[in-house]
Amino acid sequence: MTQHLRLLFPASAAALTVVVLLTTGCAGMSEREKSIAVGAGAGAVGGAILTGGNAIGTVGGAAVGGFIGNEANKH
Repeated sequence: MTQHLRLLFPASAAALTVVVLLTTGCAGMSEREKSIAVGAGAGAVGGAILTGGNAIGTVGGAAVGGFIGNEANKH
């Protein structure tokens, strides 16, 4: 269990760092673009957590999160 957490923490920390940089560094983005970026970042973190840091799970989570962020902004 400790080994699993040791591997999971760097992936989650990196994904969270990317989310923070995207949301603070892109002040000129539209609301839709911000929603997509936040959704993709959150999805990447979720995918990394659920798959134990697997790259395919992280990318898949980012894709799903970006889609949800796009759809959520339409309403």
